[in-house]
Amino acid sequence: MAVKIRRDDEVIVISGKDRGKTGKVLRVDPKKAKVYVEGLNIVKRHQRPNAGTGQGGGVISKEGPIHISNVMLIDPKDKKPTRVGVTREGGARNRVARRSGSKFD
Repeated sequence: MAVKIRRDDEVIVISGKDRGKTGKVLRVDPKKAKVYVEGLNIVKRHQRPNAGTGQGGGVISKEGPIHISNVMLIDPKDKKPTRVGVTREGGARNRVARRSGSKFD
């Protein structure tokens, strides 16, 4: 399955506890079909102090993974969720919004 969402894309969550919220994609894990979105799906981790790296211990909050099927790209033209298509021009692949036909890249 080809992943059509990339880092720095603006996405909206369509299901789950953060439904309706938008954010920027921080990273994509194509093997697990997961994305990490800035400020969404916050999970808490208990971390031990590490003298080697100088990190302190405690409870830290960070973004957890969201399945790719639970997010949609936001159309750059009208800021609404859209599906993504791929067109070819001169051998180059371009991602296109199915809603308006505008290019993402």
